[in-house]
Amino acid sequence: MTSYKNAPTRTIDAGGVTYAYRELGPRGGIPVVFFVHLAANLDNWDPRIIDPVAAEHHVIAFDNRGVGASSGTVPDSIEAMADDAATFIDALGFETVDIFSFSLGGMVAQALVVKHPGLVRKLVLTGTGPAGGKDMDKVARTTYYDILRATLTRADPKEFLFFNRNTTGKLAAKAFVGRLKERTADRDAPVSVKAFQTQLKAIKKWGRSTPADLSRITAPTLVANGDNDRMVPSVLSEDLHRRIHGSELVIYPDSGHGGIFQFHDTFSRVAVDFLKA
Repeated sequence: MTSYKNAPTRTIDAGGVTYAYRELGPRGGIPVVFFVHLAANLDNWDPRIIDPVAAEHHVIAFDNRGVGASSGTVPDSIEAMADDAATFIDALGFETVDIFSFSLGGMVAQALVVKHPGLVRKLVLTGTGPAGGKDMDKVARTTYYDILRATLTRADPKEFLFFNRNTTGKLAAKAFVGRLKERTADRDAPVSVKAFQTQLKAIKKWGRSTPADLSRITAPTLVANGDNDRMVPSVLSEDLHRRIHGSELVIYPDSGHGGIFQFHDTFSRVAVDFLKA
């Protein structure tokens, strides 16, 4: 098995879009498709999360339409992003998948499983919230504020957006950003400012929409977050857990939006156990 940092980038054409993706892990069985966060491309997945999952599962990470090396224009709604994800999965020839999602990816995953319920066997929702959730529409404000703070200190915005600004959080942030740089060859194309702004517009629309009927999600679901998520408030993870019947909830202490990355050793084992057949 190769590590995610060495997985080759592939492309596939579907619905007039060329999708960029990477895959690793044993073929056969139900694949785990990773849905990434706001302003992120293939290089933004923590290898300490992907590699343990890929040790036992066929893992696929991809750039949705208009993101990174994928062609086309970013849709301005979460539901359209979900339709694109379904198109990509269908092009690969899979009738059933598991989904591992983070932040914006978790919103897309929710819309996907509601619109295409037969496609998803198991669902992992991390650092995310439901349509119409309390303060979901404030994500843009927090994002721009933390980008400014990062710019003033010449830091990666994810250090502010994903982690607490205490000693523990700062150490975890530096370690996380370092892991994202382990891949040195065949790096993905950067996410454009226009794509980022359109994603934020879609998130704001999602946050202000009619509250989601989460009872429609019947796939076994694992919900996880840190206890101090400023970007997508932690209470929304608890809300997801209450409203998705039979879901499991994991909240990590003294951590923020990137709690699963701060506690990657622990959470990767939880995710692997959950995704077992």
